[in-house]
Amino acid sequence: MTQAQEKINQIQMIQQNMQNLSMQRQQFQIQETEIESALTELEKTDVSYKIIGNIMVKTGKEDLKTDLQEKHEMLKIRISTLEKQENKLREKAESLQQEVLKEIEKDGNKQSKTSGKH
Repeated sequence: MTQAQEKINQIQMIQQNMQNLSMQRQQFQIQETEIESALTELEKTDVSYKIIGNIMVKTGKEDLKTDLQEKHEMLKIRISTLEKQENKLREKAESLQQEVLKEIEKDGNKQSKTSGKH
């Protein structure tokens, strides 16, 4: 297997990893939106409930607000981390693509020089 083919395989693996990270990030963003919505609704009510397992339990508004804010902060950190990982992978893929293009161009130049010597 040529170096170019190995790098192409690496690029494909990186793209799969990027897709997985993107899907995880989207799931976290959905959760983040749900929490933001819950926090907004919580401001409009005096009575609050928290779902624990399969039951809904009445809970203190401030306790629930604190819990939701902590989850929101954790999701923001996770999303940020995933975005950083995606950017690093994207940069690595772009670098590998440039290397592959250079190798292909170099091989093309070698072949055109040798084919012209007949």
